[in-house]
Amino acid sequence: MSLSQRLRDELSTDMSTNKRILIVIAFQGFRDEEYAEPKQILEQAGFQVTTASSQSGTATGKLGMKTKVDITLDQVKVADYDAVIFIGGPGSYDYFNNAAALQIAKDSVKLGKVTAGICAAAAILAEAGVLKGKKAASFAGVANILKEKGANYSPSGYEVDGKIITADGPAHAKKFGQGIVEARS
Repeated sequence: MSLSQRLRDELSTDMSTNKRILIVIAFQGFRDEEYAEPKQILEQAGFQVTTASSQSGTATGKLGMKTKVDITLDQVKVADYDAVIFIGGPGSYDYFNNAAALQIAKDSVKLGKVTAGICAAAAILAEAGVLKGKKAASFAGVANILKEKGANYSPSGYEVDGKIITADGPAHAKKFGQGIVEARS
């Protein structure tokens, strides 16, 4: 086998083993640090990150961060990803009753993917019915939603229950990102 063929084969193998992560953000009002910090940690660990939102274009965070949306929620094929992450912030409330977002969460759990929600976005997981009987952390303002939907709410700030990872907000954004890396490594 020639050197160039061997290099092509190695590159092909590297690309096929590259873990893919889907991060779902609100088009307006996602929480900047909850998106940026885990994304950076995941990319540094060699993961390919795709950002999804309700519409295409440039999404804007609560604190003014701008980021390109790679795909819209209706284009998501959960089977293509190793993990699905929902990011909080005031805009995430739009997904509490969004059929596409709820279906993504349901499909992620059904397919055995790591499924994560930080801050208010943990309520998306609760509304999708995937936190029932699971220990979960969230922004205190949505704790009642988690409880009403059968989650075992934890004020700890960060929880891992099987393949479900939740956190309460920006203070745990780094730990949240690191937990996803550990769960997928």
